[in-house]
Amino acid sequence: MDAYNINMPEAVAGTKVVHAVCTHDCPDSCGVLVTVDELTGRAVKVQGDPAHPVTRGFLCGKVARYLERVYSPERLLYPMKRRTGVAKRPLPKGREAEAFERISWDEALELIVQRLKKTAAEFGPESVLPYSYAGTIGQLGFGSMDRRFFHRMGASQLDRTICASAGGAALKQVYGVKLGTAPQDFAHAGLMIVWGGNVHGNNIHLWPFIEEARRSGARLVVIDPYKTRTAALADEHWAIRPGTDPLLALAMMHVIFRDKLEDAEYMRECTVGGDELREFALREEHLPERAAEICGIEAEAIERLAKEYARSGREGRKAAAIRLNYGIQRCENGGTAARAVCMLPLITGSWKKRGGGVLLSTSGSFPFEQERLQMPELMRKSELGRDARVVNMNELGAALTELDEPPVKALFVYNCNAAAVAPDSERVLKGLRREDLFTVVHEQFFTDTTDYADVVLPATTFLEHKELMGAYGHLYAQVSERAIEPLGEARMNVWLFGELGERMFPGEPEFEDREEELIAQALDTKHAWFAGVTKERLEREGHVALQLPANEQGNVLPFSTREWFQTASGRGELTPVPAFVAPVESRCGVGAQDGKFPLEMLARKADNYMNTTFANLPGHQQMERKLAGVLEMHEVDAAARGILNGDAVTVWNERGKIALTAQVSEKVGAGVVSARLDWQKLSSDGVNVNVLTSQRLTDIGGGATFYSTLVEVSRG
Repeated sequence: MDAYNINMPEAVAGTKVVHAVCTHDCPDSCGVLVTVDELTGRAVKVQGDPAHPVTRGFLCGKVARYLERVYSPERLLYPMKRRTGVAKRPLPKGREAEAFERISWDEALELIVQRLKKTAAEFGPESVLPYSYAGTIGQLGFGSMDRRFFHRMGASQLDRTICASAGGAALKQVYGVKLGTAPQDFAHAGLMIVWGGNVHGNNIHLWPFIEEARRSGARLVVIDPYKTRTAALADEHWAIRPGTDPLLALAMMHVIFRDKLEDAEYMRECTVGGDELREFALREEHLPERAAEICGIEAEAIERLAKEYARSGREGRKAAAIRLNYGIQRCENGGTAARAVCMLPLITGSWKKRGGGVLLSTSGSFPFEQERLQMPELMRKSELGRDARVVNMNELGAALTELDEPPVKALFVYNCNAAAVAPDSERVLKGLRREDLFTVVHEQFFTDTTDYADVVLPATTFLEHKELMGAYGHLYAQVSERAIEPLGEARMNVWLFGELGERMFPGEPEFEDREEELIAQALDTKHAWFAGVTKERLEREGHVALQLPANEQGNVLPFSTREWFQTASGRGELTPVPAFVAPVESRCGVGAQDGKFPLEMLARKADNYMNTTFANLPGHQQMERKLAGVLEMHEVDAAARGILNGDAVTVWNERGKIALTAQVSEKVGAGVVSARLDWQKLSSDGVNVNVLTSQRLTDIGGGATFYSTLVEVSRG
């Protein structure tokens, strides 16, 4: 079935409208309608699906221009291999093809299979490392046939933790499941706190619900070290110092417990560890006055917000909702920070009323049969006969330059621009330059990573294949239909790894499945939340709501009663207590004690890119032009270094340096500087902000610590 007919806008004669879903790494997972010219087969329009209850007919500025990406003259359309004698090195944008020669898919697949077989035979299968993340978050493209292939080989497993793992681990420790307040319910809140998130930049479909609440009298407070577009529109913006979020949450708890504003009855019924947390939060080091000195927020403001938050939902007041996003967990203590904030609604009982609670991720709400898709049991069928070793993706530099027994001898990159996004990029690039490393990259464009590839394979966009979607920002399952035929010889992940599996392991049925079979397998569950969610219904209706339990009034109120919790205790876990430990790389951490690197660096994502996706497209570059190659810094820090607005500056630490242009800005506080992620090949000196970031991991979840980075800045 290729069209979705419920509430479908009328197609112009000679066209058809196909229902798709944006599969890029965003919580919104928008319903998309694609108008296709039936004569040429070309997509001529993309628009939001007005029938979707959350995304409601509009697209973000990134995806509204999606056809520029699909039909870009720079799209990779054919398999290629590196020309003999061409060294692995950065390639000038627009001239990358000179380093490669076109080959057929048969030749490419056979070359890959033979090289992987040879590598596995000589060094063991764990010498092969897959490297992927969320270039697509569809169930099939993110993890299905690719996992089967690498599991069956016995290749090293990749711990995919670069974005969300610390926060996800925090949610599961406290609640047992990644679930939260539905975005629509923010419209019923009386107080909203956006903590470590930029709704306008990466969760735009939540904003109308926030505005609906504000029109009814609600207040919006944004807690973020950077004055984002969301912060600029808030009723209050608190420019917290990076890495101090756990202490702020504890100071709020201190006020709540001190003034006996907690919901004691709810805590007794629905939590464990409350007495221990109360005693810990009431310690002197968590006084608002003490927290104010470290967090950079006035004690009076902490007192006021804590009381307002605790009293919300009582005596006729509307509830308080927290939109916690992943910025908070990209510091060394990020897991603790997320745990602390997630505990706040358990203390006040804000889950009991519509519009209350906390939203970080809803991804755990979708009971897809992921193990059936990925078949981890195939590792026991491999030459290893056991589970393969695990490599953390944030430690790619170390894996490519230091890992032994066995060393990594083959790297397969897909759904990810590894050279640009992995931290400590000097070490990453040192590894990628190795002539003895066989590297395959499946991509849509020539990127920083393809510059180091031995084989480059063309990938499809979400308009060119079928996909099954959940979401991490709402509660609707969706099917994305293929709107157009793949351009050139582009192929999706399922086809690629299925073909490789059939060639390497002939006759094994696990590699014969394609999109239709995999979607059916993913949905083959008896879980009550998927009642009525069938492949046929998704294809017919486009989106289907999860069937979460509702109360007598018909409202879904997660964690309002004990039945919701999926922890070992069956209640919200308030222990171990979320103790504040300053990040090593922070102004109050040991890394700043010698004064050599006194500035805290925010290696931010661009508002108009999706990580590094879209960064090569002229239209998106135009939207980002004001911050391209810019270092934002406070006037106090600029003046202390004799730096004026527009000066060329060097930002450095012990890992590397980058050349940028200074912009004296009110968007960062004193002691903090900021620059955004971009492709290395698009910068003046061929590096990006990850030349400064470290491979240090978060306290829980093994996540990246991009926002725990100390630097110094000088003119020139």
